[in-house]
Amino acid sequence: MDSDNRLGTFLRARRELGRPEDFGLPGGGQRRVAGLRREEIALLAGVSADYYIRLEQGRDKHPSEQVIAALARVFALDEEGTAHLRELARPTRARPHTPRRPERVTPGLLRLMDAWAHTPALVLGRHLDVLAANPLAVAVNACSVPGVNQVRAIFLDPRTREVFPNWSQIAADTVASLRATAGTDLDDPRLTELVGELSLKSDEFRQLWARHDVRAKTSGVKLFHHEMVGELTLSYESFAVSGAPGQLLFVYHAEPGSPSEHSLSLLGSLFTEHSPGIESHPAENSTTRHHG
Repeated sequence: MDSDNRLGTFLRARRELGRPEDFGLPGGGQRRVAGLRREEIALLAGVSADYYIRLEQGRDKHPSEQVIAALARVFALDEEGTAHLRELARPTRARPHTPRRPERVTPGLLRLMDAWAHTPALVLGRHLDVLAANPLAVAVNACSVPGVNQVRAIFLDPRTREVFPNWSQIAADTVASLRATAGTDLDDPRLTELVGELSLKSDEFRQLWARHDVRAKTSGVKLFHHEMVGELTLSYESFAVSGAPGQLLFVYHAEPGSPSEHSLSLLGSLFTEHSPGIESHPAENSTTRHHG
């Protein structure tokens, strides 16, 4: 994953996404390479071309806060993207990777989720593995079955294109979320395995991963197509699980009085009466494939 020059890799990816016409530069449709030239980025950021080239090539890896702010402005990075750029520019010490303990959800959180009979809830791990889900979350979306890796499901299971009417946006958000949860720890063995597999099997994943978009799933709205109740428009909020680094609790809800609220209530009555919440076995998180 080009771990020796992460800052340069990020800068190059963002530069290649730039459009000359957005900056009043000529030749947008006549260039042999995508995006902006290094010299143009340097000019727009107010630094010398030689210095910017050194940053991309990894010969200088720790730009000042002023340079970081200038580059973030040129690349139109949001708050999360700027924080990621700042983290990439921070001096780091190489540390050996020791096997991490399997991610488990606490019994107390599982009981709490089970009590939400009319509220879909699930817990995702650091690589977007579904660690636990209550019955209504599973009923809404098969990608929420514990043991499923949501990134793998989105790109390798064709059924997800039917579940998500706006699949392209969901796919882009999922990859950006994976980068957000990974941060700068791109040498994590599980992440390397996952990205390597998906890069080989999915051109769409490979292209999105190369963009280096960073966007955490904090809140938003998702549109689902359910085979029993039709379209569901659900808002979600995410919460970091205290004492479990990398785990996020996602809670979905429908607009009060909306058709989606009625449909969600119908699903709840059908699926939750005799279905306790479930948690994935630790070993499943690295091996289980999406099975619907």
